[in-house]
Parts: sequence; structure tokens; C-alpha cells
Amino acid sequence: MRAARVLAAGLVAAATTAVVRRALNAAPPGGPDRWTRTNHRDEPVSMLEGPAAAAGLVAGATACGAAPRTRAALVIATGAAGAFGVVDDLAEDAATRTKGLRGHLGALARGELTTGGLKVLGIGTTALVVAGVGTPRRRSAVGHVADVVVNGALIAGTANLVNLLDLRPGRALKASAALTAPVLAAREPGSTGALLGVVAASAPADLAERDMLGDGGANALGAFVGTQWACAASRPVRVTALATVVGLTLASERVSFSAVIDRTPWLRRVDRLGRRPAEPAAGAPDSGGTAG
Repeated sequence: MRAARVLAAGLVAAATTAVVRRALNAAPPGGPDRWTRTNHRDEPVSMLEGPAAAAGLVAGATACGAAPRTRAALVIATGAAGAFGVVDDLAEDAATRTKGLRGHLGALARGELTTGGLKVLGIGTTALVVAGVGTPRRRSAVGHVADVVVNGALIAGTANLVNLLDLRPGRALKASAALTAPVLAAREPGSTGALLGVVAASAPADLAERDMLGDGGANALGAFVGTQWACAASRPVRVTALATVVGLTLASERVSFSAVIDRTPWLRRVDRLGRRPAEPAAGAPDSGGTAG
């Protein structure tokens, strides 16, 4: 039964992701140029993967067989994070682009509402609503409020953290799969299957650098994972997870995740698994050529 639930949710999520991606490619809203960005190789890449992945996660959540409270929390958190992320992707003013959570919060403190600031407020508010929906009632009102706050912060924080990781092909997909698989497969097998189905459907084009998640896809993935932890993990695990998310987020303001990954051999191997090889350095001989 458990394996069947994982398989069914994974197939629904993967199929939805593929169908929506194909439909968006045939008729991209606003035209293909609106969804095209330049990646780390200075090559054009499409952000249509993001809304397709978010749609797959929502479809997988509805078919995952979890409790109604959990399904509702997954659908609301993922759909809202994906929507606010897409708004930031498409409406951000490149001339006044604000980077990082600190930058968005600083702009809000100055009374400036950027698209990134709107995303922070939108995802944060939705995460608290989702936490209220998905957190079981406790006898202690104080304990229940504390759980709601922890869960809301965990959902919003994980949505932001996965987005911070989306700087190289496949990295956010791999991180999301790693975060969902070990602990949650036993507690929420259907939702884990849904996320893995979206990863499987999205990975080929992402790793080949034809597609990228953008904020719409990365925020949706992170919100989905955060909601899984909020709904399925024990209080000590959730508090530990939140502390880790906060610590990594604060570290990202000072340290480059890409630099840390490149300096750590096992992380570098995982990060580059399935990706196109790096371009040879300027002036270096072509490995496929002949010595002259």
C-alpha cells in the first residue's frame, strides 16, 4: 500500500509537470522572450520549468493520500509560493534589483515594496495560514501557538532556502529530493512520491540547461518540503530543522554556497552529477583535439 501510494502520487506529479511544461512551451504567456533568462554560461534558458513544477507538486499533493489537513496545507503553501515566485520572476525591475532576504527586508523598512518584498510578505503570510491549517490542536494554547509559529517559519524559511540554492543546474532539485527522502518517506510516502515525480520530470531539461526553475519553481519546491516537515515531523525535529534553515539563510548573506560546494569534494561531485561539463578555460587545449 505504501509503495503504491508513492508510485501513484509520483506518476500524477510527473505527468502533470510534463503536460503543463509542453502546453506552456506551445503557448507561453506573454511570449517566449518574457520567460527567457541568461544562465551562468551566458546562454539563454527558459523559466517555464517553474510553473510546470509548481503545477505538478499541487497535483501530486491532491493525489498523495495524506490526511485532508496535510493535503490542504501542501496545496495552499505550494500554490502560493509558486505564484509569488512567478510574479517576482516576471515583474522584477532589473534596474533596481534587490538581492537577498536582507536586501528585501531593508527595502521594506525604507517603505519600498519590491517584487521580492511582496514575495517575502506573501509567502510568509501564507505560511502562517498554512501552519494554522495543518498544525493539530494541542491541549495547551501556548503550545499550539508556538507550534504554529515554528511551522510557519519553517515553511517560509525552507521556501527561501531552496531558492537560494537554485544557482546551478539541478542543484535545487537535488537538494529538495535529499530533504524530502530520508525522514519523510516513512511518515508521508505519498507526498514524498509527488516531489520525487516532479524532480524526475524536471531534471533532464534542467541539467541540460534548457530550463531553469526560477523563483516560481524553487520557492514552490521549498514550500512543499517545508510543509512536509511541518506536518509530519516531531517538535524537536521541526525546531532543529528551523534552526538549521535560519543558520544557513544567515550564512548565505556572507558566504557563497557555490564556493563552499566547489571547495568540498563530495558536495562538488553530487552537485555536478548529470550536469554538462564545465567549459575549458580560455587558452586551454580542447580535450577532444589533437596536439599540434
